[in-house]
Amino acid sequence: MICLGIESTAHTFGIGIVSDKGEILANARDTYKPKLGFGIIPQEAKQHHEMVKEDVLQRALSEAGIRLDEIDLISFSQGPGLPPCLWTGLEFAKKLSKENKKPLIGVNHPIGHIEIGRLTTGARDPVILYVSGGNTQVIAFASGRYRVFGETEDMAIGNALDTFARRVGLPHPGGPEIERLAKRGKYIKLPYVVKGMDLSFSGIITAAEKLFKSGEKLEDICFSLQETCFSMLTEITERAMAHTGKDEVLLAGGVAANKRLTEMLNTMCKDREAKFYSVPMEYSGDNGAMIAWAGILAYKSGQRTKEFKPLSRWRIDEVDIKWM
Repeated sequence: MICLGIESTAHTFGIGIVSDKGEILANARDTYKPKLGFGIIPQEAKQHHEMVKEDVLQRALSEAGIRLDEIDLISFSQGPGLPPCLWTGLEFAKKLSKENKKPLIGVNHPIGHIEIGRLTTGARDPVILYVSGGNTQVIAFASGRYRVFGETEDMAIGNALDTFARRVGLPHPGGPEIERLAKRGKYIKLPYVVKGMDLSFSGIITAAEKLFKSGEKLEDICFSLQETCFSMLTEITERAMAHTGKDEVLLAGGVAANKRLTEMLNTMCKDREAKFYSVPMEYSGDNGAMIAWAGILAYKSGQRTKEFKPLSRWRIDEVDIKWM
């Protein structure tokens, strides 16, 4: 079986092609970049996706070396995400499904991140730290579903970093710029907000912005922001490991590309004699390959999509995981 997956939850429009043997045949994408000082504007992102979708499709088919009629299944990111962007992917998927008479299945976006991580790293049953622009959760499989053991109470870590970057004049996405500047910084105290197994980032961002306005060096603030936020994430990940008894950690989502976060989690895992895995950079951000692979897993386990509409607040713990 070969599946074509369409990703369109936020700034990236991606199309991946994957076989049921786990072979990633193509992973084409195009990313909307907002103007300096602005975050993602949903309608602009939607327009971007409409503009590039046919080109991304042709690039994916060319990369895979196959024709559309050789595809067996089409999957799309059904949620969570920005509704205008989700609609673009859904309508394109429905069009391709109807024209080529192929079955269509909706995929939960966070599950896509986790499953492409398990596929590409070999992690079996890890505690997952899922960190991206729209999500920050500590997740583990238990009793037939991916359960959320801890999460942000306000903004996701990716959004928090982007927000700070915007306020101090750094380009989007802010995470890579903050990581670059942090290499030359030293520590300044910032609020450390862990509430049981949950986190809060909004107060830390406000405090960091105040430091910037007071004249503190941007490099020092960036270093402190990373050290504080990533220490919080590492703490709740370790606590989830202790609670579940699992001996693997998988870092997934766009912020998985950050080397300092990877370093912290790897050190924690070594101390616990556990295995640490990080999704390869090619698949850490939003991409179509993860939607294609998750579509195959869902379809082959008997799942079918009943309602073809965006589910902008679709939580990962609402989905039965029949393939684990």
